[in-house]
Order: sequence, then structure tokens, then C-alpha cells
Amino acid sequence: MPKMKNNSALSKRVKVSGTGKLVHAGSAMRHNLEHKSARKRRALKADGVLAKPQAQKLKKMLTA
Repeated sequence: MPKMKNNSALSKRVKVSGTGKLVHAGSAMRHNLEHKSARKRRALKADGVLAKPQAQKLKKMLTA
């Protein structure tokens, strides 16, 4: 039987924190930054934590 593979697309977009939460980088920081305020850019720089129901589904994809 072949080896089960984890979802490589998801593993590029999400990382697991030390406590087991799934952390993702936010959107809107790739381009058009000059019209965004410094306060907005600082807020967007922070990583977001996925919601618990969504994280439970995605963890199964990572550990398959």
C-alpha cells in the first residue's frame, strides 16, 4: 500500500504553533502598500490564528 501524503499546498500556507494552533499569514501585504497607513501595515503584518473548527479539518490534511 502506498504511503499517505500530507497536503503540500496547505503545508506551505499554514504552520503549527508550539501549542498546536494553526497560524497563517494574512492577505493584503503583497502590493499597493504605499496607500495603506503605517498603522494598517503593522496590523496586517501579524499572523492570524485559524478558527478551531477550521483548524480541526485542516490538521487532518496535514497529518494524513
